Amino acid sequence: MTSPPILVGVTGASGAVYTVRLLDVLLRTGHEVHVSISPSGAAVIEQELGLKIDLKAFDPAALGLLGTTAELLRKVPLLTGAKPVAEADAPGKLRYCYYQDFMAPMASGSFLNAGMALCPCSGTTLSAIAAGAAGNLIQRAAEVQLKERRPLVLVPRETPVSLTHIDNMRRATEAGAIVLPAAPGWYHGVQSLADLVDFVVARVCDQLGVRNALIQRWGEEEAPRR
Repeated sequence: MTSPPILVGVTGASGAVYTVRLLDVLLRTGHEVHVSISPSGAAVIEQELGLKIDLKAFDPAALGLLGTTAELLRKVPLLTGAKPVAEADAPGKLRYCYYQDFMAPMASGSFLNAGMALCPCSGTTLSAIAAGAAGNLIQRAAEVQLKERRPLVLVPRETPVSLTHIDNMRRATEAGAIVLPAAPGWYHGVQSLADLVDFVVARVCDQLGVRNALIQRWGEEEAPRR
């Protein structure tokens, strides 16, 4: 039985490398992924990773996705040394949704899915979700996840946080979201930046029910190799 799709929203907070690695892992583990990227999210990806995205004619190859691991590492040098992902028998499918296309499947509660991650989640997006005031497809899809009682993982990175941000996180949590700050741990045998990226991505995958062995988990004697 095919598992339901997973939704990924990309907004304008710092942390583009988490975005690319999360999409890479989901696709390599055989999941169908519906992704939507805001203009600010695309701007951050270009600024941080040097990868230019055309939001009206999206090409997965621009992020090094759907190719080999070597291709991804060339596109995103910060992932050099990343652990290989145990690939599924069938590769995943990536479906792109324009950020203002409210006719996209993720805009409706009738579209069954396994959950959504906003990675990264900007303060503006967090505010819109907490207030129930969607202004684009990403924010609308997040609202749908809450009303349908489906997993919604918000990955803020900004620090320090203001009282307004804290209050918005509280309100989003009370509404059913999972606030998962991009704050990597150091207890899993860190040897490279890729290990820190994988820590956050692994925790996001855990919340979405995606089995993974990206990091050494607490109590494990040896770091996993896949």
